[in-house]
Amino acid sequence: MSDPISTYTVTAEELRQFIERFEQLDSEKKDVAEQQKELMAEAKGRGYDTRVMKMVIALRKRKPDDLAEEEAVLEVYKSALGMQ
Repeated sequence: MSDPISTYTVTAEELRQFIERFEQLDSEKKDVAEQQKELMAEAKGRGYDTRVMKMVIALRKRKPDDLAEEEAVLEVYKSALGMQ
């Protein structure tokens, strides 16, 4: 039969490892966000429209079928409003 205290110690160690790994990932996420911010500032400095760049990035993440369906509906709506 295992000793409940040693089981608790292993569990506490594992829990600490999960928490520390999460904290490390959170720190890395902040670093990546800062790098992205710097990259967009550089692109803006070179004359690119970063707002549109972010829209393109969002579009590239989407499934082609979902995007095509949305674009078709958008065209119908624009046509109904005389925006063609």
